[in-house]
Amino acid sequence: MAKQVPFTAALRDRLGPARRAVRLGSSPRSRVWRVELNGVPAVVKQAVESTDADERYAREVAALRLASRVTPPVVPRLLGTDPDERVLVLEHVEHRPPSPDWVVGYAAALARLHAATVSEPADGLPLPAWRGPDAADIDSFLALADRLAVPVPDGTDAELKALLRRLGTAPGGALLHGDPCPGNDLHTPDGIRFIDFEQSSLGNGLTELAYLRMGFPTCWCVTDTPAPLLREAEAAYGAAWEAAAGGAPPGDLVDACAGWLIRGDALVQRAHRGTADHLARLPEEDWEWGTVTARQRLAYRLGVVARLTAGRDDLHGLGRLAGALRERMLGRWPALTAPPRERPEDD
Repeated sequence: MAKQVPFTAALRDRLGPARRAVRLGSSPRSRVWRVELNGVPAVVKQAVESTDADERYAREVAALRLASRVTPPVVPRLLGTDPDERVLVLEHVEHRPPSPDWVVGYAAALARLHAATVSEPADGLPLPAWRGPDAADIDSFLALADRLAVPVPDGTDAELKALLRRLGTAPGGALLHGDPCPGNDLHTPDGIRFIDFEQSSLGNGLTELAYLRMGFPTCWCVTDTPAPLLREAEAAYGAAWEAAAGGAPPGDLVDACAGWLIRGDALVQRAHRGTADHLARLPEEDWEWGTVTARQRLAYRLGVVARLTAGRDDLHGLGRLAGALRERMLGRWPALTAPPRERPEDD
């Protein structure tokens, strides 16, 4: 196994030889090993050859370098890179089982990560702007309502178009992880470290704070965070952002949640995103991914947005539609259950 580690001459010259290599589990988009460098454990990661491998590698290296500005640290130290082979070497961080209130520390660490680019912008680094939902998502969402024979309140289409404009102009510049899911957070005695920044971008931090309310929309492990912990976690995010950047975090959390609701690609794993209209599939088929099925994911998100928009004049129609869609889904598929309350063991 050690012979398969892509530990190049350039890395050996800088870090010494890599010994005692052990292959670790990873996504199909990368290969990961634990090694020893001068008796100290480290991690070697290589982006697997694909049409976007160079972009993913560049994003990850850029994000790690930007996040290294944060003290105490929120990422493992980047020890070395070899761009020709798309290899990076990281400090090995021991992960321990998260505490029952893990979302509080997670939210605070996420805010500090996001704020890494506030005082020093990421000028010149290969990180794209965050891409939100688009007009096709609106069309698919409203078409689903039609397929399920749920009337769309007057003005909802205009509300959704205005939502897209607000999301597109929300204050950006925060360092977004891109997939801040359980499993991409390492819990240590000294705090949380985030890993796997292949989808990182620059945008509004509330886009990712919304993960807690929306059940981690790009993740295998959808969970329903209890309301008291949710409030504590969101307060921790706000306090950490203010300490790092000054003032309250910019943006609109309700808008961020509504944006995740209408995205059909948030019902499938990354490999299947952009390949089909996944909302259009739901009336005829359901599929499992992680802790819940696709219909469970959507029903849960509909309930969240229906509650959040209850007092919003600018999202009143969407709120009514979300509530009605959820009721129709539960009536049509009565076996749908709520996501689990507790975080599962990391996949």
